[in-house]
Amino acid sequence: MISKMHGAVIGLGMIGRHHARLLQASDRVEFAGAVDPDGDRYRAVRDGALVIDSIAALLERGSLDFAIVAVPTELHLAVVDELARARVSVLVEKPLAASSEDARRIVEICADAGIHGAVGHVERFNPALQELRRRVLDGQIGRLFTVSTVRSGPFPDRVRDVGVVKDLATHDIDLVSWLADSAIAGVAAHTPNLRGRDPEALGLATGALESGTAFNIVADWVSPTKVRRTRVLGERGMLEADTLSADLYFYENAEVHSAWSTTQQFRGVSEGNVTRYALRRDEPLKLEHEAFIDLLAGRPHADVVTLEHGVEVVRAAEAVLRSAGTGQTVPVSSAADR
Repeated sequence: MISKMHGAVIGLGMIGRHHARLLQASDRVEFAGAVDPDGDRYRAVRDGALVIDSIAALLERGSLDFAIVAVPTELHLAVVDELARARVSVLVEKPLAASSEDARRIVEICADAGIHGAVGHVERFNPALQELRRRVLDGQIGRLFTVSTVRSGPFPDRVRDVGVVKDLATHDIDLVSWLADSAIAGVAAHTPNLRGRDPEALGLATGALESGTAFNIVADWVSPTKVRRTRVLGERGMLEADTLSADLYFYENAEVHSAWSTTQQFRGVSEGNVTRYALRRDEPLKLEHEAFIDLLAGRPHADVVTLEHGVEVVRAAEAVLRSAGTGQTVPVSSAADR
């Protein structure tokens, strides 16, 4: 019989409560508890005795293999540092940190402690996006032209410490690179001040990947409806994912033929077949947990988002904000360039 890993959640907010729900239901985890000084306001933990007010108190209860860090972004560094001192591996909610400096420090802390670490970019585990990426990399739509995302909705009261770029758009900064399997080369962005609030509630970013593919990101907290849409356009058609419903569509190009030879120079594409794929819809957060537990179990090819990539996402988000502040296109160099 394979022994279960002891895991805990740090933070029982909007996302932490779901981490707690899934850990308690996992047949691979012995739930060690949840830490939140404000208590279990969403009643996510079945046994109230497992709701603890500090990490120190949690560690005193016994050995811990891993913890999921779901506290406000500005607290990630301090929480990871405390857990690393106890040799506890960490899955850190995105973004990895409030700044690239803090993000790099998290990488160093985990390396020095000899613990595993990963970042919770949960959209990578959405079945529609996983299938979209597989089809793109298999060449279904041929050469990639653009990757476009829209992520909008009302303002979430849970967010206090970062703006829409670092909180929401970091999903898409990660996705445009991951879906096209190419790093971001540069970005031009605009973050209009809509309601006199700081930080920003709307972010618009466009740019290019190192492969030459263009990308466009729209993220906002000012829309009355929630939209989560990703489109990848290529020479043979377009794949579109609705990540709220985990639906994936393929819009196929159809050639336009003309008997009038002088119009051939204007020939393009027309509407072809539209296919909606039948997908197995596993909960993305559960799949993220499984990948992280695989990593802890010693599977070297576990499909996690590495801490190093988490740093790159934060750096790209900072480039977006720098571009918006200066009105200039900002290069986003890869780790290999430093």
